[in-house]
Amino acid sequence: MTSDDHARFGSIGIWNPNLHPSDPDGRSAAADAAAELDDLGYGTIWIGGSPSVDQSRPVVEATRRITVATGIMSIWQHEAAEVAAQVAQVQKAGGNRFVLGLGVSHDSMTPGYARPYSAMVDYLDALDNAPTPVPASGRVLAALGPKMLRLSADRAAGAHPYLVTAEHTAQARAELGPDALLAPELKVVLSTDLDESRSIARGGLAMYLELPNYTSNLLRLGFTEDDFTGGGSNRLLDALFALGDEETIRARVAEYHAAGANHVALQVLTAGSRSGALPRAEWRTLASAFSLT
Repeated sequence: MTSDDHARFGSIGIWNPNLHPSDPDGRSAAADAAAELDDLGYGTIWIGGSPSVDQSRPVVEATRRITVATGIMSIWQHEAAEVAAQVAQVQKAGGNRFVLGLGVSHDSMTPGYARPYSAMVDYLDALDNAPTPVPASGRVLAALGPKMLRLSADRAAGAHPYLVTAEHTAQARAELGPDALLAPELKVVLSTDLDESRSIARGGLAMYLELPNYTSNLLRLGFTEDDFTGGGSNRLLDALFALGDEETIRARVAEYHAAGANHVALQVLTAGSRSGALPRAEWRTLASAFSLT
C-alpha cells in the first residue's frame, strides 16, 4: 500500500458492534450515529459483530466521507462470489469508501471450522476470481499470528488485529513489513475512576477469555493462565485497554502508533455497552481530545 492508501483510513477510527441492529428504530439510530462520526472527523467506522456486507450498507449510505469497514465478517457465513457482488454494489453507492474486513472467527462459534489459514487462502482466491473481484486493496484480514499477518500483507491491504497489546503491534509490523496497513483495535474506558474502569473492562473482556485464538495469542505475549481468571488480571487489563481520562487515552494510542500502527480503531466501552447503547458522548469527547474536529 502507498501512503495515500493508508490515509483513507485516518489515524483514528471507531469500532462498535451495535452499528448494524436488526430493528428499524435501531437502524435509524445507528445511521444517525454514523453520520455524526463522519462529521466528527474520524477516519474509519469499523462495524463490529461479524456484519454482512448488506448490513454495512446503511452505514455507508448514511455517511459522505468516512471509510466504512466490516470488523470482521466471518468467511464461514458468506459465499465469496455473492460477497464480491455485494461489495461492488456498496462501492458504487458509497463512492468506493467500503473496505471488506475478513476473518476466520472461532472454532466454538463456527460449525465445520477446519484449517482456518487454508480456508482464508481459498476465500481470497474466490474473491479474486469472482465475476466482480474484490481487489486486495479493498480488503483487510483479522490477523494475530505470523502466518495470517504475512497473508494480510501479501493478499490484502493489511491487518486488523483485535484484542492486542502495543507489544503485539510491534511484532505485527515486523511480520507485515513497512508498507501494509496495520490497524489494531483498542478498547477504551473513558473514566477517571480506576475501579469503575476495570469493572467495565472486565465485563467487556470476559467472553474473549473463553476463546483460544485470543488466549493463545496472549500466552505467546508472555501472559499466563492466571491472568485470565476473574475477568482478567490488572496487568492484562492495563495492557489491552486504555483506561482513564483523555490525556491517558491519547498516550495509550500513541504507544500503538509508535509500535507501528497506521491506524487505531477505538472501541469505547461504558456501563451501558451490553445494552447496545452507542457511546456518542464519549465519541465526541475523544474527537475533541484528538483534535479531529
